[in-house]
Amino acid sequence: MLESLLTTYGYPILIVGTFLEGETVLILGGVSAHLGYLSLDLVIACGFCGTFLGDQLYFFLGRRHGSAFLARYPSRRARADRVLHLLGKHQNLVILSFRFLYGLRTVTPFAIGMSKVSYVRFTVLNLVGAGIWAVGISLAGYYFGHAVDVVLGDIKHYELEILASIAVVAVLIWLVRFFRQSRSG
Repeated sequence: MLESLLTTYGYPILIVGTFLEGETVLILGGVSAHLGYLSLDLVIACGFCGTFLGDQLYFFLGRRHGSAFLARYPSRRARADRVLHLLGKHQNLVILSFRFLYGLRTVTPFAIGMSKVSYVRFTVLNLVGAGIWAVGISLAGYYFGHAVDVVLGDIKHYELEILASIAVVAVLIWLVRFFRQSRSG
């Protein structure tokens, strides 16, 4: 049953998951590709689409509603100010690499939208950064699956249970983060 759910809904889950959160979902996609349930090329493509579209949305929300949002949720101001400070020093590098900076992934495109960075510049650099991120994280998941296979031997008997356990832990971590952020902001 889990196998048919994964093969049927795996790609849409990857797009939505990378749109909202990112790394954990894409690593699971890479592991699923290693196990033969998903295509690695499509995992990378879904990861790219989800993260690119999510970042574009956050950029536009920052451009349109940034000041009002920060006035309503002042606890987010410190992170946004940190991003804007980094942006002033290393604009291209920040736009290319923010996905890899823990704790700044969603606030960065929002803060960039509040800055004077043009839509075209952000979009081009976001395309490149999203591509690098999607390939890197997908391959990390794929090779993680390979490493687990080597260490544990033939995991075919337990692979779906392992994937389900990792997915449950990932969802629980995401829920804890979500509720902590909801209470603080």
